[in-house]
Amino acid sequence: MITPLFKFGYFGDEFSLIVAVLIGIGFGFFLERAGFGSSTKLAAQFYFYDMTVLKVMFTAIVTAMVGLLYFGWLGILDLTLVTVNQTYLVSQIVGGLILGVGFVIGGYCPGTSVVACATGKKDAMVFLLGVVFGIFVFGELNLLFEPLMELSAMGRVLLPDVLHLSYGLVVLLVVLMAVGAFTLAEYVEKKLALKKEK
Repeated sequence: MITPLFKFGYFGDEFSLIVAVLIGIGFGFFLERAGFGSSTKLAAQFYFYDMTVLKVMFTAIVTAMVGLLYFGWLGILDLTLVTVNQTYLVSQIVGGLILGVGFVIGGYCPGTSVVACATGKKDAMVFLLGVVFGIFVFGELNLLFEPLMELSAMGRVLLPDVLHLSYGLVVLLVVLMAVGAFTLAEYVEKKLALKKEK
């Protein structure tokens, strides 16, 4: 048996929805257990005194990259069938900045606001209403944004292709980058903790 299971027809549309719900619940559970249902903890990332978000997200990225690489090498996963979103550089940078500003102001990203809502946090419910309103406005004004969305369309872009390096070397470089980021994050956290104690 080889993955992705859905694309090889091992199960149908209905079961794929059940799988998606189960994965979503599992993802939400682990986000909550990591403390990401708290806007205080999430916002602390931007003030550098609690870098848990960076550590957890970078760990997830590295784990997924290493897993995909080895599953591909072992023939368990056909990497050519893994969905990769198209790259629209300008619109994705603009969207990322808008999301970042909303994250700093509200203390949540869309995913963590759902997690916090599930635990009954009222600020997350207000935040999520704002997310839904934003989606509605974007949907209604979609035609106005189309020129921006189509700007700098680059198709399917992968780091190994851009950097002209092998998949394995790119994964190794990202792992080293993560180790460096974790070390720096620990150093900054300790420095700020000492400063706070004085």
